[in-house]
Amino acid sequence: MIPGLREEFNRKFTPEKYRRFLRSLDQAAGTHIEFRVSETPCFVPRELLDQMADYGRDLVLQLTGNADYLRASDASVPPLYNVPNESPLPMFVAVDFGLVRNAAGGLEPKLVELQAFPSLYGYQPTCAHQYMESFGLSPELGVYLSGLDRESYWRLMRQLIVADHDPEQVILMEIDPERQKTLPDFLITQRELGIAVVNVLSLTRRGKKLFHKKDGREIEVRRIYNRCIVDELERKGIILPFDLRDELDVEWAGHPNWYFRISKFSIPHLKHACVPKTWFLDQISELPPDTENYLLKPLYSFAGVGIKFAPSKSEIDAIPPGQRHNYILQERLHFEPVIQTPHGPTQMEVRMMYVWAEPPQRTKSGHAGDSVEPRIELMPVLPLVRMGRGVMMGVDHNKNLEWVGGSAALFA
Repeated sequence: MIPGLREEFNRKFTPEKYRRFLRSLDQAAGTHIEFRVSETPCFVPRELLDQMADYGRDLVLQLTGNADYLRASDASVPPLYNVPNESPLPMFVAVDFGLVRNAAGGLEPKLVELQAFPSLYGYQPTCAHQYMESFGLSPELGVYLSGLDRESYWRLMRQLIVADHDPEQVILMEIDPERQKTLPDFLITQRELGIAVVNVLSLTRRGKKLFHKKDGREIEVRRIYNRCIVDELERKGIILPFDLRDELDVEWAGHPNWYFRISKFSIPHLKHACVPKTWFLDQISELPPDTENYLLKPLYSFAGVGIKFAPSKSEIDAIPPGQRHNYILQERLHFEPVIQTPHGPTQMEVRMMYVWAEPPQRTKSGHAGDSVEPRIELMPVLPLVRMGRGVMMGVDHNKNLEWVGGSAALFA
């Protein structure tokens, strides 16, 4: 998208450089990357990333600042997974955009989805830096947003995830983490923050406390960076060793309820030029005649599972009336292929990754105190890119293709 940088990269690219990049990325992550990583980063104009960052912020604030929406979103939190002591704001938010060509011929970001759940906050900066190192790219290219650099980024992540706890008592919690494709992200986070990566099924509960084991010792868990996806718990019929609904003596670095409150459930409530037309299925009195131009999406699925492109009327009618409130019908947008590759123009989907950082309260003298309201800011920290030429950006829709997969947005 920055033509000079794109042309130079493509001209200098060799398969051996790519193989060396993948080996170095595995080494930096501490494990083999199981998902496909693209041959190239994306060179994105800073003003376009800023536009997407602003759009994403507008959308999230539209939801969190709306008391009526927050009350309506109570219905999105399943009773079985309604965790007590919900935070007033989500700590991690991801907003996905695709690019369409507008009437004036320019590129315009359009919302794909949004989710208040931590994405690849550990892996993504590592991937971006490895592209720069392996391919000899200019160190002047940007990786982080909001004026952050590598040091200040990890300082911020430590403030958010570890807070003022002993890192030994903070865990990254996941279902069978060693078998997850996102293991590289877990290992990088563990290395940078000194926290344990823990299988949720290995936790022990006594009274209101949770414990994990390390080197034969039992350690109390004081804070949880949650990476468990409820969809996977449901799909695998997993029974947890504790009840999420119970009052436990733990803090959440990213409260689980926000996973539901800011999600596909939110899209029909949004009003913004970047939001495609979207309705809850049970609120449509008459289906549009051109259903081939729409997507049918289940509310509670992850990584594109269950999405139907161009759903037929019979497919829609087959959904039982009692389940229709768990689906949305969304206008299908045709995203512009903007990355020039040796295999032809390729689409990119950009995920803007935010954190909601709350600095300590301070007195007028500048010391910690209780006389000043904290400044709360929704902060974009990183862009993540997925490239594809299939109907979706996920790996399953881009099999046996090259110059597709996970990537990074480097900006100038």
